[in-house]
Amino acid sequence: MPLRNKVAIVTGGNSGIGQAIVLALAGQGAKIVIDYIVDEQAVEGLEAEIAKLGGQAIGVDADVSKPAEIQKLVDAAVQAFGRLDIMVNNAGVETRSSILDTTEAQYDRVMDVNLKSAFFGTQIAAKQMIGQGGGGRIINITSVHEDWPMPGNTPYCLSKGGMRMLNRTAGVELGPHGVSVVGVGPGAVATPINASTMNNPGLLAKLDAAIPLGRMARPEEIATLVAFLAGDGASYLTATTIFADGGLMQSSVGL
Repeated sequence: MPLRNKVAIVTGGNSGIGQAIVLALAGQGAKIVIDYIVDEQAVEGLEAEIAKLGGQAIGVDADVSKPAEIQKLVDAAVQAFGRLDIMVNNAGVETRSSILDTTEAQYDRVMDVNLKSAFFGTQIAAKQMIGQGGGGRIINITSVHEDWPMPGNTPYCLSKGGMRMLNRTAGVELGPHGVSVVGVGPGAVATPINASTMNNPGLLAKLDAAIPLGRMARPEEIATLVAFLAGDGASYLTATTIFADGGLMQSSVGL
């Protein structure tokens, strides 16, 4: 198993892409800390599923919009498993609101959960990795919308654009310490965050038609990429984003 003896944290790890990432990393031998703020039963189910596979995982209730709660996640990883090798900043929300109708509260929530958590998740994880020695991998789940406009979802695009420069700048700063920082930019993925599209046959057909591969991604397809980036095969990647969008960015204006 390529990630045997590695320890990973996955924020927002009990649903959607995060859940798939947890299972992919555990399937390759990593010990996992699953961050969540709701649905503890889902976390318990994941822990049980991983245990049946011979792996180890613990759930930690932490609000990653607060740096102290991110520190709690890192401390839990070190206490339970002795170190931290892989940090996946995956937690994210959106408001589907435009520049004209976004409230301050909506703006703050999206920026705190998406960008602030990734910034301090990167910082706090990197400090742990540097202190313990041996380097590490930080993987930030961004979006095609770090580079590709989505009218009517402005705060989300702004947060993901910020993550683009976080990956680039932190990757340069942390490279000399042996810590790589890479973004994964999914396109449309069949997860609860896209429920409004998936539940509307007309919108779904329009979206599928705009994707050269003809369909939304499965969460497992994004998770497989994250697992690759956590392993030795991605040892020379940093300060960049890998897009997994089925070709969407090259074929259509924002939907």
